[in-house]
Amino acid sequence: MSEYTRQRLESRIQELISTLILSGQIKNPALSTLSSITDVELSADGAYADVYVSSVLGDGSLEKSVKALNSAAGFIQTRLGKALKTRNTPVLRFKADRSFREGERINSIISEAMKEFDE
Repeated sequence: MSEYTRQRLESRIQELISTLILSGQIKNPALSTLSSITDVELSADGAYADVYVSSVLGDGSLEKSVKALNSAAGFIQTRLGKALKTRNTPVLRFKADRSFREGERINSIISEAMKEFDE
């Protein structure tokens, strides 16, 4: 699979899963509609897709959402298969993405250091 095709497929998977979450088609009360898909990494052969999930509500809500998405992976895969029209649909593995919170933490450390430096 070429790099361009892989990137296009990753983008399409991210868009479709985000739409399923926002439209409420995934009927799991543990899944927060404030969860978002931040990235999709497709394996070289296209057999697996690591889907990274982020949430603005906190780590507890994020873990529940990841667990809910992993339990609904079969349903989501079926929907992806119908929409993508590819020969094989990748097996989805949902993972928590904490990079946003880590970035906020680093920014606050830098801000505090700058305040101390200015004084």
